[in-house]
Parts: sequence; C-alpha cells; structure tokens
Amino acid sequence: MKLTELSTREERLALLDKTAANFYDRAQEHDEKGTFPFENFADLRAINYPALAVPKEYGGIGISLYELLKMQETIAKYDGSTALSIGWHMGITKHTGETKAWEEATYNRFAKDVLEKGALINNAATERATGSPTRGGRPETVAKETEDGWIIHGRKSFTTLSPILDYATVTASIDGTDQVGSFLIQTDVEGVSVDETWDSIAMKATGSHDLVLENVRIPKESLLQYMTPGKKAAQGWLLHIPACYLGIAKAAQKQAVEFANVYSPSSIKGTIAEIPAVKQKIGEMELRMLESSTFLYAIAKKWDESDEQTRNTMQTELGAAKLSVVNKAVETVDIAMRIVGARSLSANNPLQRYYRDVRAGLHNPPMDDMTIMALATESISRYTE
Repeated sequence: MKLTELSTREERLALLDKTAANFYDRAQEHDEKGTFPFENFADLRAINYPALAVPKEYGGIGISLYELLKMQETIAKYDGSTALSIGWHMGITKHTGETKAWEEATYNRFAKDVLEKGALINNAATERATGSPTRGGRPETVAKETEDGWIIHGRKSFTTLSPILDYATVTASIDGTDQVGSFLIQTDVEGVSVDETWDSIAMKATGSHDLVLENVRIPKESLLQYMTPGKKAAQGWLLHIPACYLGIAKAAQKQAVEFANVYSPSSIKGTIAEIPAVKQKIGEMELRMLESSTFLYAIAKKWDESDEQTRNTMQTELGAAKLSVVNKAVETVDIAMRIVGARSLSANNPLQRYYRDVRAGLHNPPMDDMTIMALATESISRYTE
C-alpha cells in the first residue's frame, strides 16, 4: 500500500506510523556508528512519502501544512535524524510547487522525478565563511556565465541528505556582478561530490556533509531565480523544523513516563510515578507538550486557511512558533532525564540521544535572537501607533 493511494489523512498517518516504527531500532545503531539510514529512506520511498508534498496540479496529493507537520512529528518520534532530513525535501517540494518559484517546465521535470522515482532535494546554502544564510552573507560559491550555461565552483556545508540527494538548490554569487542566484543542480553531474565532514554529536544520521562543486557545468535554465541573501518572505514550510523537535520531545516524555510507571526501588511502596516530586515533573512535561502542540498546529492551520496577503504577515508568528516549540522540547527532554536519573545517561538509553538531538534545533533557522528582535520591533511598532 502507498500513501498516495489512501484517501484520508488518518489512513496516511496510520501507514506512516507503521512504517516509521521500524526506524526506532535502527536509530541507535546509526547514531553510534555515524552512518546514514539508507534503509529508512528506502522504506519512505516504498510508500511514496516523498511524493505527498507535490501539489495536485503536478500529479501529487498536495497535502496541507498541518498534515505535513503531523507526519514529520510522527517520524521524529522514532528517529529525529530521518525526520529532519526528509523534512527539508518535503518542505522545499511543497513550497516551490505552491508558490511557482521556478519555471513551470523546471518544476514539472522535478515533480515527475519525485513522483516516479522518489527523487530527493535539499537546499545547499550554508558556507563556513558566511555562516547561516539567514544572516545575509554573500556566498563564496561563484557562478560564472558562459555561452551555453553556467560554471559553478564552491563548497557548501551542512548539506543534510547529501549521501542520497538527487537535486540540490545551490546559492552562488554571480561572477562580475553584485547579484546572487539560486541554481538547480542534479548531483550526478560531473564535478559534484560529497566530502564526509559531518562530525556533530547531534543529529548524527542526517548526513549533513559538505557538498563540493568543482567547476560544475550546468545549462542556462538551471538558474532558478535571483535573490537577496537573508531576505525571504514568510515560509510556512519551515515549521517542519519545530515539528521534528516536538516529536523527539514526545518520545522522551513517553520514555520517562513509562519508566516512572514501572520503576519501584526497594525504599518505597509502589512506583516512583506516585511520588509527588516525580508527578510534578510529569505534569510539567505534559504542560509543555500541550502548549507546543497547540501553538504549532494553530499556526499551521492559520497558514493553510490564509490567502497570500495574510501569509506574508506571518513571518514573526512562524518564528515565534519555532522558538517556543524547540525551547520547550529542550526543557522537556531535560525533565525526562531528571525523572529517569543516571540511567538516562547510559549509552543504551535513547534519552541521551534525544538530549543531543533536540539541542540541534536551537541552531536551525530562524535563530532565536532574530525572532526575539522581530517580536520586539513588531510590539514597539504596534504600541507606538
């Protein structure tokens, strides 16, 4: 059975949950070895998950943002690395198709590859010298125009999904101009390679290595658009990021509550779940998860139901949702570990992986300081008026 053959959201979520449950046992092995979970993506392709984000007019299902986030959260409960990785593909595919950000023919070709082969895409924008692209740094990667196309030369860091990518959208400075362009590059062309540099202790199985571009020749139509670094319209699809960390936090919550319900040291009668101090912590976790779920999905629902004009006013709300959900996820995992105690630091306990993985969300866009400044500016403007 494939997700694209099912008619309701509930049916699709049930099939995805059944499929992703297999990721749980693999997660520890890939985390310990720092390997990429190719088998997880084979499973996702087998049920046509990458195709769900393709809009209906291009032959896909065109799922809502609300449903996408529910699915991403579901995957993350079993393996955060896989969820975050596939989330980039899902969001980019959905966003570019809905906003007509590319030429029609270009997106059509890409969508056909996704629908028929499960092709995967991610942005390659970050560079070590410029830092996060949200900060507005000009890329050191250079695109030189030729008579029949472009030559791209440079290196991109933190390219999640790099071991399995079919496409990458690469930002590059246009040689001899002040312009910056975004280019669609197929990763099987000559000059494209992966340098396995990913040595993070968090999200170890995302394959976020360096994408190396050595005088890569691409056709004229590979230029997708000119852009201003750091300046983008509101992008609802980026909520796949907090959805992932919400899923990880809920997995930690489950581990801690299940432990509290069965652990009964000889010093007490019953289990530690009956101890007021432990019960207090369980309640604190539940409060944070309730707040996060309500906030995240309310914003997603608003996005789905809004027109383009309203969506363009939602950038601060989207940033606030990410900041709030991720920080509460970090707090929730910390509380879960306090409940379980020293056992949570065991290499065999998934809580120590959740602890490392969830902190990676603090470094995904948008950054907390930028969101807080945006919130302050909006507040000052509103009350000044």
